[in-house]
Amino acid sequence: MWSYHNPVAIKFGLGSFDKIAGLVHTRPYLLVTYPDAPFTALADRLAQRLGPPAGAVRDVSPNPDMADVARQAAETAMLAQRPEVVIAIGGGSVIDSAKVLAASAQGFAPVEALLNGNAAPQGWRPLPLIAVPTTAGTGSEVTCWATVWDRKAGTKRSLDHPALYPEAAIIDPELMRSMPRDLTIATGLDALSHALESLWNVNANPVTASHAVAAARAILDVLPALVAAPGDADLRSRMAQASLAAGLAFSGTRTAIAHSISYPVTLRHGVQHGIACSFTLPMILDSLANTGGLTGRALRDIFGPDLRAGARRLAAFLDGLGIGLSPAAYGIDAAEWQSILTEATAGPRGRNFIAPITTLHPVSPLAA
Repeated sequence: MWSYHNPVAIKFGLGSFDKIAGLVHTRPYLLVTYPDAPFTALADRLAQRLGPPAGAVRDVSPNPDMADVARQAAETAMLAQRPEVVIAIGGGSVIDSAKVLAASAQGFAPVEALLNGNAAPQGWRPLPLIAVPTTAGTGSEVTCWATVWDRKAGTKRSLDHPALYPEAAIIDPELMRSMPRDLTIATGLDALSHALESLWNVNANPVTASHAVAAARAILDVLPALVAAPGDADLRSRMAQASLAAGLAFSGTRTAIAHSISYPVTLRHGVQHGIACSFTLPMILDSLANTGGLTGRALRDIFGPDLRAGARRLAAFLDGLGIGLSPAAYGIDAAEWQSILTEATAGPRGRNFIAPITTLHPVSPLAA
């Protein structure tokens, strides 16, 4: 038996950002975004359609830290006008921060309870959220969780509750056309990881697998071409659609071993998330060369009948994008690598992986 549920209303297409008024109506809104000039311009476009916000959080930084979101929640609580909806314009860090702020509408205590793995207080009700992603990779616009980094404690924490699914997501590829090369690669690889992680997952089902296969095949085809032609509207649209499909896949399964490995790699070595969770993908695929069932069928739909050869082609794909394929490329020695693997397999995302794993070895790219 299996089930699938995703309640997010999705608007997709070039120019869809200009339809946001029909989703917000007359509700006072809290804007959450980055401080950079392109996002100031988007905030101005938003204000032209909706009027000024009740408040704005414009200082979101990559990989939001616990101390930052707590401070932002305290500042939001002091607003003269209470927002009735949160609008997030930006990448995964913005949407994750917006979920925290939506969850803290009645105080920060419910956020702390959820981050500690406890139930939310009786009567807790987060603000509705409208997510407008400006990258193709995070998937946070269609999930009910957010990543919060606790650098003081040296760990990653998850805010996770069904009430945190966004009310709606507006995916306008036009907003992604100015993404720089490195961000295009990192977010695209994050989406690829979401797709594959949802396949080698104990929670996989036919619906998530269908989304994942479509996403992975599209990303493998589109991402190199997009890196070569970043302003191409059609390629941006195809990449945005692939990222959305990956998000719909892992929204029903959560991630698995590659993400579990990535967290200490990011915390200890500063490796960007999309890279940290994707450089292990060929190793993991190679370890599943003899896998059957739904996972095996889906992986062969993507990589062909020989998954060992598929792992080498995947390694060549990553190598072509300039991604290091070994832990050593990120300053991780053999002893730390084994420690990371042991820690990762014991974590909740590691336990989603379909097979026991004791070690992973880099895979050589298949020669052209």
